[in-house]
Parts: sequence; C-alpha cells; structure tokens
Amino acid sequence: MRAHVGDRIVLAAEHIDEPTRDGEVLEVRGADGGPPFVVRWTDGHTGLIYPGPGSVLHLGAADDTAAAAPATPAAPAAPAGTTGHEPTQHLREWQVRVSLLEAGDDTSATVVLVADPPDRISAKGSSHRSADDTADRRIGDEVAVARALRHLADQLIGDAEHDIEERTGEEAHVRTT
Repeated sequence: MRAHVGDRIVLAAEHIDEPTRDGEVLEVRGADGGPPFVVRWTDGHTGLIYPGPGSVLHLGAADDTAAAAPATPAAPAAPAGTTGHEPTQHLREWQVRVSLLEAGDDTSATVVLVADPPDRISAKGSSHRSADDTADRRIGDEVAVARALRHLADQLIGDAEHDIEERTGEEAHVRTT
C-alpha cells in the first residue's frame, strides 16, 4: 500500500458496530510511500496508523472518488445519434461486512454497509434451530444473514424514498423489483 501527503484514506471499522474512519494523510513515514502514515481524521484527531490487510477501503487523492475502484476500459466513441456530451459514468464500490455469532441453537448476523462517504448503515437478522432439525451451522448462518440483508435492503429503500421526498416535496414509493 502506497500513499502520498494529501491522500484521503477510509478505513474499515475494527468491530462491526463501529463506524468507518475517514481522514487525510498528513505525513508518510515509510519507505517509498508505505506505512506508517500520520492521518488527520475528520473528527479532528490526528494519529499514526499502520493499516492492516483489508482495513483500507479507499486510498487516493482527496478529490478522486474512484481511486479505490478498478481501472475501467477507455470509453468507446459516442453512438450514432448522440452528442458525446452525455453524463460521464462514475464507478463506486460499496462493501457489506457480515459478522455471525452462534450461541447454541441461535445464530445472529449483523451486516454493515460501508460506503463512501463513510456513512454506516447496519441491520441484524437471526435464526433459531428447532430441536427437530439436524445440527448444520451453515443453514443457520444462511438464514440469519439473509434476514439481515433483507432488513438492510429495506433501510436503503426507505432512505431513498426519504431523499426523493425531500428533493421533490412529494410522497415517493420506490419499487423493489
């Protein structure tokens, strides 16, 4: 991992119920742009970090919103009948972090949507294995995660409806299919 002074860094939370951290790289102390980095976080704190594997969600210039995204091929020529001045495409990546906790016959899942900017939305789901069912941890995991993801999807739809209503001043209903 390489950074430059002025780069923006977004780190995943250490625990599932914690928010992501967002800040600006003030100093690069490692060789060839490597860690450690001195970062001023958006909450005003400054600290030295050695980011671990999988902890960095975004690292790039402060004005580069797609720095963490894979490179995209060059855009083809404008199709016939278009001006070539249509809106450009922007690639953004969101990640969903899943944590599972099993206790006896109960499984609980917490899912957190990690997006840029570092807004955090989370949801929970659970499952309970009946005494008549054979013990298979995978099934309980699948059910708990599916329920948590469904709750997360419902929250996203609700947020979208709210945002549309605020912008238009009219009641909004977003189709889910």
